[in-house]
Amino acid sequence: MSKKPPGTVRWLDPDEERAWRALRRMMIAVQSRTAHDLAAIGLSDPDYEVLSTLSERPGRTSTLHEQAAKMGWSRSRLSRHATRMEARGLLRREPDPADGRGCYLVLTERGLETLEDAAPAHLESVRRHVIDRLSPADLSALEAIARKLDG
Repeated sequence: MSKKPPGTVRWLDPDEERAWRALRRMMIAVQSRTAHDLAAIGLSDPDYEVLSTLSERPGRTSTLHEQAAKMGWSRSRLSRHATRMEARGLLRREPDPADGRGCYLVLTERGLETLEDAAPAHLESVRRHVIDRLSPADLSALEAIARKLDG
């Protein structure tokens, strides 16, 4: 429950309300559609995010802390997810000498092969659900909006 007195709440006007609801519907639709397409090839959206970001890092390695921050997850949530990915041979953990409680996540060869196999289907999904539905001007506007909201 809000602790602000009712007169101090900045309610959304009708235009702001429509824009907010449209943004929410768009985020949910795009995420659920691309996640559905990834599930069809045996990966979750978080699996793909971990694999793809590790593949871009030097040595295909990231600390658990850095990866959790990138994904907007807690370390414990990512640690549990990494355990499941590790059991599937997609990554391995190595001790982080700078952080006794932390570890490095390292993309395995199997993880890289899984990513390489999944990437074409994922890119086709992104094209079908987003890119090919927008004009170049729409894409530029989307990028500009994303930059404003990301920071």
